[in-house]
Amino acid sequence: MANEAATQVREEVEEIKVTTVWKDFLSVIKIGIVNSNLITAFTGLWLAFYFTGEGFLENLQTVFFTLFGSALVIAGACSLNNFIDRDIDHLMERTKTRPTVKGTMEPKRVLWLGVLLTSVGTLSLLMTTLAAAVIGLIGVATYVFLYTMWSKRNNTLNTVIGSFSGAVPPLIGWTAVDPHFHVVPFVLFLLMFLWQPPHFLALAMKRCEEYRAAGIPMLPVVHGFAMTKRQIVIWVACLLPLPFYLFSLGIPFLIIATLLNVGWLALGLYGFKMKDDLKWAKWMFVYSLNYLTILFVAMVICAID
Repeated sequence: MANEAATQVREEVEEIKVTTVWKDFLSVIKIGIVNSNLITAFTGLWLAFYFTGEGFLENLQTVFFTLFGSALVIAGACSLNNFIDRDIDHLMERTKTRPTVKGTMEPKRVLWLGVLLTSVGTLSLLMTTLAAAVIGLIGVATYVFLYTMWSKRNNTLNTVIGSFSGAVPPLIGWTAVDPHFHVVPFVLFLLMFLWQPPHFLALAMKRCEEYRAAGIPMLPVVHGFAMTKRQIVIWVACLLPLPFYLFSLGIPFLIIATLLNVGWLALGLYGFKMKDDLKWAKWMFVYSLNYLTILFVAMVICAID
């Protein structure tokens, strides 16, 4: 009986360890970011099949290598971000429970995990086209070097610079099918690029004091809420004409996209009347998340033959 009890305890301990390691892994690679970016990568892939006349089911190997490679490249970049930011993550409520802060994952392991995931992801993308692999690496370099190591710690343009890497996934998806220039992937890139500043500036307003404590020069920290709100509204307004460049997706898509844009802009303008800036920032942040999901899902649905 004693041996059975001891065995059961050991099994439970091992199960807890495995669960903890898995949770730490998902935290390091920022699984939420991986999942959201895969939606945009898949949309780029799907639209490339639609506009080039290629069959989806006939190219499942391309679909697999594109999504698998994109996921690993994004996860690798996020792991490297975790490794680099471990000196400031403990200063912020949002990041103080990361494995690199708690000490449940050694920094060297996180570094090599990032390198390994990025390398394997790039090889996977090479199984589609060279252009997809190169664009993936450009996204990693922009996120790791230009954003994480430089601009995030030095100037308020960090959000804009970081937006370049966040706009890359739909380009990876498209070029994995068609490596040649087309207006559609360019518009997808612009949509993602313009979406990110209002999304992250709203988050920065919510977490303003945390960024201040960490010494990160986010726009609301350096220039205050009033300027940040104006910047957010300007970025949202820039989204208004973009859906019309995707008129080939049909009138229903144009209506959905325009309603989403007008609604976001109206909410942004309403912020100038609200006294509670943090409540408004929360609304804008939540709206931005739903905006992105609805918009890209609508693209996929409207491109179904």
